[in-house]
Amino acid sequence: MKLKFAITAAALALSGPAMAQTKWDLPAAYPASNFHTENLVQFANDVEKATGGKLKITVHPNASLFKAPEIKRAVQGGQAQIGEILLVNYQNEWQIFGADGIPFLADSYDASMKLWRAQKPVLEKKLGEQGMMVLFAVAWPPQGIYTKRQLNSAADMKGLKWRAYSPATARIAELVGAQPVTVQAAELSQALATGVVDSYMSSGSTGYDSKTYEHIKNWYDTQAWLPKNAVIVNSAAFKGLDKPTQDAVLKAAADAEKRGWEASKKANSDTLEKLKANGMQILTPPAQLKADMKKVGDTMLKEWLEKAGPEGQQLVDAYRKL
Repeated sequence: MKLKFAITAAALALSGPAMAQTKWDLPAAYPASNFHTENLVQFANDVEKATGGKLKITVHPNASLFKAPEIKRAVQGGQAQIGEILLVNYQNEWQIFGADGIPFLADSYDASMKLWRAQKPVLEKKLGEQGMMVLFAVAWPPQGIYTKRQLNSAADMKGLKWRAYSPATARIAELVGAQPVTVQAAELSQALATGVVDSYMSSGSTGYDSKTYEHIKNWYDTQAWLPKNAVIVNSAAFKGLDKPTQDAVLKAAADAEKRGWEASKKANSDTLEKLKANGMQILTPPAQLKADMKKVGDTMLKEWLEKAGPEGQQLVDAYRKL
């Protein structure tokens, strides 16, 4: 009996440290069905599997834990150990966050990846100063214009009730004479249903997630920019992990970035087909609208460079050399 007890006690002692589990919360702003969120869940599963359950990351989709603009501060302050942010949301804090929201600076997946390669080192430095690390980033599909109106030029956008979710999207509204209304992704369906907004710029993915086709039937494929979501982690939380667990997180992050960009490309084609099936017209922008929006982009790049200063110019130069 004593021997049996001793064996059981020894087994418990050995299993104790192995069973110790670290739990992280990962707030995200988009629905569970969105490709970004699905990628986060896969990332969390990969980490749990690679660490034998030592690190468990719980994804909280659709702004259920923190609203989109609150996520960065939550990670910085340690209320959440890890989170997904839309970089352009934080342009007012630091201009470099908004680089991928400048219309027509990087308007394809290849260009967007080059911009990320130029942006990442300066972003890592800034977040490091704020007690955070960036793990990976994934681009949204190219942005187009959702509107009830037919658009031949930017003049036709005058007076639209325009959903703004970032400083850049608010500035576009000002430049074309639309009325900017701040609406986050989780509130977009309701804002459309109640007439708070009647137009906005976003991807096919957001249009499908929010069932925009129930209220708006035109999407102009301007391919204006590809904003990025970045997954950031509290530096102290990361440093608190043992080396094998840190390595597992970094490996899962590298895999998630690669997988996420491929998922974005697939989501772009898939959601545009789904929008069409639900009665949305996918329209090529008329030449005048395209020219007018390019002018908007040129104005915004000039303004951004004035605010961002030498740091911004260095980023644009580095991007254009890639």
